[in-house]
Amino acid sequence: MIDWDLAVTAASKMSGPGPMISRGEAEAVVAELRAGAHRSTSLVRDYTGLVAEERSAPVLIVDRPGWIQANVDGFATIISPLVEKLQERKGAPSPLAEAVGSRVTGLELGALLGFMSSKVLGQFDPFHAPVGSETAGRMLLVAPNVVHVENELDVDPTDFRLWVCLHEETHRVQFTAVPWMRDHIHGEIANLVDSVEVDPAKLAGMLGEGVKRLGDLVRGNDDVSLLDLVQTPEQKEVVDRITGVMSLLEGHADVVMDGVGPGVIPSVAQIRARFNERRKGAGTLDKVLRRLLGLDAKMAQYRNGAAFVRGVMDQVGMEGFNKVWVEPANLPSKAEIGDPAAWVRRVHG
Repeated sequence: MIDWDLAVTAASKMSGPGPMISRGEAEAVVAELRAGAHRSTSLVRDYTGLVAEERSAPVLIVDRPGWIQANVDGFATIISPLVEKLQERKGAPSPLAEAVGSRVTGLELGALLGFMSSKVLGQFDPFHAPVGSETAGRMLLVAPNVVHVENELDVDPTDFRLWVCLHEETHRVQFTAVPWMRDHIHGEIANLVDSVEVDPAKLAGMLGEGVKRLGDLVRGNDDVSLLDLVQTPEQKEVVDRITGVMSLLEGHADVVMDGVGPGVIPSVAQIRARFNERRKGAGTLDKVLRRLLGLDAKMAQYRNGAAFVRGVMDQVGMEGFNKVWVEPANLPSKAEIGDPAAWVRRVHG
């Protein structure tokens, strides 16, 4: 249903090469990012109190095409149950329909990944599990994007690179020190796939309603993304649960990367201030695309999740906050992300 090779090719052509630097400079960036990733392990452990096995996932320093290929591999694995479900419902397509349809969806996915590939600084992929390997997950650091942003912000490169590494290392710790987290999120994704509507008549009705609301979305009158326009009530419940846990994970990582302190990253306050200001300065087209693709909602996850983590820590400290990792029932709901006191009352009594 998707021409994955075409998606990679199209995305790589759209992504652009990134900043032009010498081979020696590139090698220095790679070395510093790799060293920062390893240095971050003890810093995250000391700040959070979460103990994770060291080097449980490989650290990959990639360019934009490398990030694209990694995400295509991940998408192919995650959506394979959905593809099987659709094929069971519709039956095998004709060779011509399959060829044309797969190229169209490949180009669509390529356009999405091409846009995203110049924005992402780093990523932890918790579901990557090489055959025969004892490790699970992998950390990706997108070197050209890190260099581009540090130049754009005019901040200390060494501080900025460690700051980015701290964020992604925190995600590795979340999935390593909390052994049930990976299966929990994978289960929620499976629930989302199970709730996908494949009846053509119902799907057409959902799309029709979505088109009616698209104008409001583009004008910024509705706090939804393009995907929200075609969700069923069942999907919305699952998405709300996923939003709650993702806000927690992203907000926690943001708090850690800022909280490790100026003793480790002397210019951390300057970096955070300039980084937040940069998020506001996108052009009109960029803002529309971000809204359509749900990236504004992603930024809200960082803000709201960080406010939740700080709100809980203000009341019960880091040890009290860490009860969130004890079991899935302790995860905050989407509503509790906006009301830390409600989570404290429920979990701490």
